[in-house]
Amino acid sequence: MSLRTNIVDMTGQGFAHGIYSLVNPQIGTTRNGDTFLKCLLRDATGEAIGRMWRFDPAAMQDITSTGFIRIEGSQEIYQDKLQIKIGEIWPHEPTPEELTSLLPSTRKNIDSMFNEVTSLIRSLEHPAAKALGAAYLDDSVLMSRFKTAPAAMLIHHAWIGGLLEHTLQLMQCADLMLPFYSRLNRDIILLGLFIHDLGKTEELCWDRGFAYTREGNLIGHIARGAMWLEEKAKVAEENLGEAFPDGFLTVMQHIVLSHHGQLEYGSPKLPATPEAIFIAQLDILDAHTQTALDTTRPWAKTATGDEAFTERSFALNTKLYRRDPLSTD
Repeated sequence: MSLRTNIVDMTGQGFAHGIYSLVNPQIGTTRNGDTFLKCLLRDATGEAIGRMWRFDPAAMQDITSTGFIRIEGSQEIYQDKLQIKIGEIWPHEPTPEELTSLLPSTRKNIDSMFNEVTSLIRSLEHPAAKALGAAYLDDSVLMSRFKTAPAAMLIHHAWIGGLLEHTLQLMQCADLMLPFYSRLNRDIILLGLFIHDLGKTEELCWDRGFAYTREGNLIGHIARGAMWLEEKAKVAEENLGEAFPDGFLTVMQHIVLSHHGQLEYGSPKLPATPEAIFIAQLDILDAHTQTALDTTRPWAKTATGDEAFTERSFALNTKLYRRDPLSTD
């Protein structure tokens, strides 16, 4: 028997068995008052709805103890969505080898990407910007987590190495675009893009599947990023031997606090400097484009075949047209 029925290969018919990441497990109640387990099951190939219709809530602590489960069940289609009807369930402690098949990971080389980020930070020109960038790069624990962290739980770059990949793409795009906006400050923008999402290394955990940490739920990556800036600025000023230029730290904190662009998207402040506006718009461009590509290409398998339009995307608030009319594939 193989390790797992890959979710991408499921058609809605036949058995489902193996080890999966357990996501957002909850206790539900049927119309008859019976309790059941509802969750998402995930592997590196995709995710599916999970339902166990006879479930003792007392077993919840044991089942969720590792973040991974082994199941025996069957596939079905419910309301045009793949659903796994769980018959048997056990908690599972995955081996490092199993984790590579259970958690989605970047297809790019992590060390190469990190070296490119490092090179861009070391290309900064102002001594204060170089010192602040170095204060982050010299934090080996933070940089280790930066290399492997996902950029999100579900939406864009939601895979191991996703935060690094997202950050590098933003920095590279910015460096190519900045000649068209020569009055923008390159040091502030590249440094702002480097640090804007670093708080996600504390907001998320990924050793037992992707989940929000206690800090992630209570503080969040935006507040954490602004708080870290205070700490790193003190280190940088000590190494520099002098205080930062007036307003530099405040402008950098503003970028962290405003990079979601809109108050309703979680930004405590609206972008209010040219550099902050550029960063917020570029961040949205990369996140939304990656989400659109992940949603549409390659076409996801569905029970009804290759539909031209996706279901409404929560992140993009629209249905997406999958077809590329000029593609020969």
